[in-house]
Amino acid sequence: MSMSKILEHVNFSQVGFVVHDIEKTKQVYAALFGVEPPPTSTGGEYEVTRCSVAGRPAPDAKCKLAFFDLRPGVQLELIEPNEAPSVWRDILNEQGEGIHHIAFNVDDTDAVVKVLTEEYGAVVEQHGIYGDGSGQYTYLNAQENLKCRIELLESFRK
Repeated sequence: MSMSKILEHVNFSQVGFVVHDIEKTKQVYAALFGVEPPPTSTGGEYEVTRCSVAGRPAPDAKCKLAFFDLRPGVQLELIEPNEAPSVWRDILNEQGEGIHHIAFNVDDTDAVVKVLTEEYGAVVEQHGIYGDGSGQYTYLNAQENLKCRIELLESFRK
């Protein structure tokens, strides 16, 4: 399936940042946007998220999250990872704070992963279920050809 066909069912939804201190950083963004700081939540428990890193179970990979709704369907996400190995922690350790990914809502994660891996050389780095069980996320490293990390978000509520 061509990427143009897949893109008919893909919507840009988010830019994610990894940070050392989510509470401090969300105060700065709240001031910038002229809004109240959003609540901080956890990424969820492993029994629900079933997080995997490099294809292996990662029960210790945890994070704090905060979301700014910039406009309908578009968010700025802040992620403060714990010290356990994860795609969040690796990037924070290697590159410091900053943009971690761009995210897209998709209808069929498997189809998009297939195209991105086969045609664009992307590599799946991390996968899990949302902390509330309502969907799934997949991070792909597409740095070589697309110059970024991509997150695919798929809701189970359709």
